[in-house]
Amino acid sequence: MELLYIPHLLPRLDKTLEIIVDEIVPEFETLTPVRGKVIVSHRGSYLDVSAQTETIITLTCYRCLQQYNHRLVLKASEIIWLDPDATATYDGPLEKETEIEDLVESLPPDGHFDPNVWLYEQLCLSIPVRELCDRDCAGITPKPAPAMPEPAPKLDRRWGALETLKQQLGE
Repeated sequence: MELLYIPHLLPRLDKTLEIIVDEIVPEFETLTPVRGKVIVSHRGSYLDVSAQTETIITLTCYRCLQQYNHRLVLKASEIIWLDPDATATYDGPLEKETEIEDLVESLPPDGHFDPNVWLYEQLCLSIPVRELCDRDCAGITPKPAPAMPEPAPKLDRRWGALETLKQQLGE
């Protein structure tokens, strides 16, 4: 997928671009290509981005440490604000209290939107938090330690003469 120049969405029908996805997303390891679609709509002051994709990834079970394949289905949407000051550098204090309104994505209205980066981020966020191969996975079952033979009782060498005498008398 190529970078999308945001003003190029304006002359399109419904100001919307539908991107068919059937490729490997860079830096996201999958067994199959990511297949589906990403829809980017220009809504004046924001972009409405949504995706419906699926792929298969390999995960490692947190309980038994076995690898297993997981079908990753992504249904995501996000609003990205178009803000002319989105690329402005912040010259304020290093420590600043962040307001809830500041926790949004924003791009300049005449900038570019990278669907690859957005899709990568959404796929990463959709990986299960608890990677379990099965709900009833018992985990690693420890093997019992092999039975150790009982050590031969150590005799005090001072009693060696008495042991020899006992053997002579017992015969």
